[in-house]
Amino acid sequence: MITFFLIIIGIVIILCIVLNNVSMRIGLPTLLTFILLGMLFGNNGLIPLHFENYRFAKEICTVALVFIMFYGGFGTRWETAKLVVTEASLLASVGVILTAGFTGLFCHFALRWGWAESFLLGSVVSSTDAASVFSILRSKKLGLRNNTAPLLEMESGSNDPLSYMLTILMLGILKGTASGGSIAWMLIAQIIFGSGCGFCIAKAASYVLEHYRIKGEGFDSLFILAVAVLSYAVPDLIGGNGFLSTYIVGMALGNVEFQGKKGLVHFFDGLTDLMQVLIFFLLGLLAHPLNFGKAILPALAIFAFMLLVSRPLAVGTILTPFRKYPLRQQALVSFVGLRGAASIVFAIISTVGSAPFEHDIFNIVFCIVLISISLQGSLIPWVSKKLDMIDAETNVMKTFNDYSEDKKLQFASVDINPDSEWAGKQIKDLKLPRNMLISMVIKGDERIIAKGDVTLESGDRAIVVTQDFEDSKTFLVEKKVKKDGKRAGRKISEVGGSGLILLVIRGEQEMIPSGDTVLLEGDRLVLLRDEA
Repeated sequence: MITFFLIIIGIVIILCIVLNNVSMRIGLPTLLTFILLGMLFGNNGLIPLHFENYRFAKEICTVALVFIMFYGGFGTRWETAKLVVTEASLLASVGVILTAGFTGLFCHFALRWGWAESFLLGSVVSSTDAASVFSILRSKKLGLRNNTAPLLEMESGSNDPLSYMLTILMLGILKGTASGGSIAWMLIAQIIFGSGCGFCIAKAASYVLEHYRIKGEGFDSLFILAVAVLSYAVPDLIGGNGFLSTYIVGMALGNVEFQGKKGLVHFFDGLTDLMQVLIFFLLGLLAHPLNFGKAILPALAIFAFMLLVSRPLAVGTILTPFRKYPLRQQALVSFVGLRGAASIVFAIISTVGSAPFEHDIFNIVFCIVLISISLQGSLIPWVSKKLDMIDAETNVMKTFNDYSEDKKLQFASVDINPDSEWAGKQIKDLKLPRNMLISMVIKGDERIIAKGDVTLESGDRAIVVTQDFEDSKTFLVEKKVKKDGKRAGRKISEVGGSGLILLVIRGEQEMIPSGDTVLLEGDRLVLLRDEA
């Protein structure tokens, strides 16, 4: 049995990768393809796995949401977020309450739902999806006017905890276990214990990262992984809001400089993508397309109301008093309020919460998320352009913590030979490119900080500094010269090929080659290639 499931898992992961490439090529939202893939393997799909364990799915999705929320905080760049922290905090708190309230009123008066169930649905879908917002802003490189990107980033990254609190509160009311005193204590405990644990764990983790060097390849990633898990589990154990704590810890660590941080960004980027795939795939597995007939009409009505009324009212109520947000900017902030992973997790929590429902909450939320991602997600670039909110001079990547504002530097050494053009010249007389600088000159055992009047002589070694370069389209490969190969016994200038030979490794010797370098059998060549 385990072998069968491993085969299925492997096939699903490969299909996810293929669908990701296809969706990016045709412009289809990536997360939508994962939902459709889950439906393919779902209860009514072509390859049914008959998975209906909502309780197990809830535990898995909660863990996945922990990492998504942690990385939401980790990627928040405080230098840009602090400019809009007041507005974003209000949108993530008051805005969530208003959205849930307006949506709940609509469900009660327009759809004739009961009061508690109406506000439960409003609570479940009241937060915006950080992962989807980040993905669209990054992939489309949407530079937006008037600090719109950091406002959206901080709001969507921090509004899930309150949505979770409202969901738990409404479930308690539905089950009849909530009283005035218990509601007040739950809210106080969620906020105080959640934020308190978050600050304490963040402080302790920051101290460790700043004062201790974690040895061993990959152990720094494991340390941050453990911190992310503890940041949720500790406050949740004592009645606090684990999601709030997780976001606080993520933001604190994301804005601390420590060794190996760049690698951690790539690690959590991949991990978060995997968690999103897991959540949306599970959503597809749990969905019952045969039940969509009953769910689609209320879902469309709720989605339309949220898009046109509840979200714009909440955004306008909060941003209008600041007087610096024009209506077109408020309209864009309202439109980018996508529903996603958190709403799914909260819908699953509601389904296993043993509360009496008259309506199919899960499938209704499924349809709302499906419509939101496919419709809103696809139209965000178009709406941004129509509202004249795109700023070509603004780099949206500066909004995120994995953007390095300070360019990375690369050092290299140049040996000064008797026939070198640099021999006998002062540094100020050299015609260096604008992005290159001689930083140090080594004369025998003496190291000299390079100034304009330093003269380079034969036998010196000049240390050159320039900007680092790295992208996804250029890469290094290693080839070995074979006995019967076309390179053996020939000069590099006589050998064609699609790459540039940067290094020749001959036994223990490493050589920077020239066109006259003769390649021998057994040489290992390091070549620069371009994917084109």
